[in-house]
Amino acid sequence: MRLKLVAVAVAALAPVVAMLAYNEVALRHQRNEEVRASAAQAARQASSEVERIVEGLHALLVSVSAMPSVRHLDVQACNEALKSVAESIPNIRTIFVVGLDGRPVCGSMAFPDGVVFSDRDYFKQTLETKDFSVGTYTQSRLSDRPVLPLAMPLMEGESVKALIVSGIRLDWLQNRITERGVAPGNAVTIADGKGTIVARVPLPEQFVGTVIPDEYQHLIHAEQPDVIEVTSQDGTVRILGYRPIALPSSPLYVSAGFSKPEAFAPINRATLMNTLAIIGGALFAFLAAIVIGNRFILAPISRIAEVMEKWRNGQTTARTGMTGPDELDVVGATFDRLLDELDERRRRNEQAEEERTLLVREMAHRVKNGFALVQAIARQTFSRSNPESYNAFAERLAALAGTYDLILSREGSAAPIREIISAALRAHIASQDRIRLDGPDVVLPADIALPLSLVLHELATNATKYGSLGSEQGTVAIAWKHDDGRVLLVWTEAGGPAVSTPTKRGFGSVLIERAFSSKAQAQSRSDYRPEGLVFEVVFLTGEPAAKTEGDVP
Repeated sequence: MRLKLVAVAVAALAPVVAMLAYNEVALRHQRNEEVRASAAQAARQASSEVERIVEGLHALLVSVSAMPSVRHLDVQACNEALKSVAESIPNIRTIFVVGLDGRPVCGSMAFPDGVVFSDRDYFKQTLETKDFSVGTYTQSRLSDRPVLPLAMPLMEGESVKALIVSGIRLDWLQNRITERGVAPGNAVTIADGKGTIVARVPLPEQFVGTVIPDEYQHLIHAEQPDVIEVTSQDGTVRILGYRPIALPSSPLYVSAGFSKPEAFAPINRATLMNTLAIIGGALFAFLAAIVIGNRFILAPISRIAEVMEKWRNGQTTARTGMTGPDELDVVGATFDRLLDELDERRRRNEQAEEERTLLVREMAHRVKNGFALVQAIARQTFSRSNPESYNAFAERLAALAGTYDLILSREGSAAPIREIISAALRAHIASQDRIRLDGPDVVLPADIALPLSLVLHELATNATKYGSLGSEQGTVAIAWKHDDGRVLLVWTEAGGPAVSTPTKRGFGSVLIERAFSSKAQAQSRSDYRPEGLVFEVVFLTGEPAAKTEGDVP
């Protein structure tokens, strides 16, 4: 019953758990979409800021190319002008003009002897495209600091006269990104066309100057921006929005990663709290189901069962004493009324049984008195004239009285079947020579011996009135077999008057059919042959017969 109560509690909690699970899934999906949108937006913002910086420096180089000292390659005036420009712009380290041979012409600082820039990628790209270009992560030969070089051709007509070169200070770019700030667990990465990281937040000292892993190199030159889920080099799972270099006006690769654990931390905390609340609620529901079930369901049921057990053990005064509007109290009260009614019926049955017993005893007394009166009349009539006949008559009369006494008292005990048959026929046959008994020794219990005695007495009575025992030469053969707890008894009459099938059934026939209890599973058959009645009855003795030596297994 407790398991059923727990099952009821589980069934009650199941819709709540299902609804919370659905809300959890929906909330996580919604949060995932929000984080993806935020990552894409952060990448766009970082990329836009980088584009503005590069675009500003592009405009600076355009302005420098228009300066007369630069256009005419006036070294002295050019040095002074470029030095003045470099000092006023904090995000560049140097600015200088390089000839087509790669050697510096003029600049904002003195040049080391023999320095040449013609091997630099940005130098070659600018000469080839005759357009503004952004280089890759470079260790400056002038300041020995990492920079992101920018180059612009100084045109004279359709020809390139020289190159104006500058470089974004990567420490300034790093500070600029750091100042923007990122949430814990998030990251912003800026890389050049070769995948070398030029700025990163957080842990710039660990990642700046390193190359993006090969499995993510394809993102740098992807055709379109996108948002994906990756495991970053620091081991953090992030939702990454990225902007590839292939986009128009996108000189650098920019990505913004949002830490998935951090992004989902509030939901995870809410999930944990909801889970704990569900577990607590479930434990409370189970405890309440057990406590309330014990108090209001199991205890009343146990009380009713206890009263039933006491009633079965003979304590007929036991009652539940339950009252109240509750359904189980109503059941208990109804059960008490039923027990009261059964007790009243038992009392009435006992009273009726006492009255019946008194009547049976009175009847037995009267029957005995009747037999005694018949015996007294017979004694006075011919005891002196024919003592031998009188003695035989008196013995048969006493046997008949004993049989009636057994029937009226319904008393009996276990006895051998041969003794039962002899006692039942003693009152009807003066000479035992007219009875033939044939069968094994079988002891019958009392509940079988009494009905068998009644059947034999009724058969003997009918044989005396209508059959073989009504004539001096008539005989009765009784044979029985015992096999595995079942007895087959055959009553065969012979030597009497001709027998015919009766036209109606009397009380004796009904008694013969219904004398045995249902437990005996008795079956009988009567065959009214002209030479005499043949009656067969088979019944159970209550237990299988014990095998003796010589029995076939």
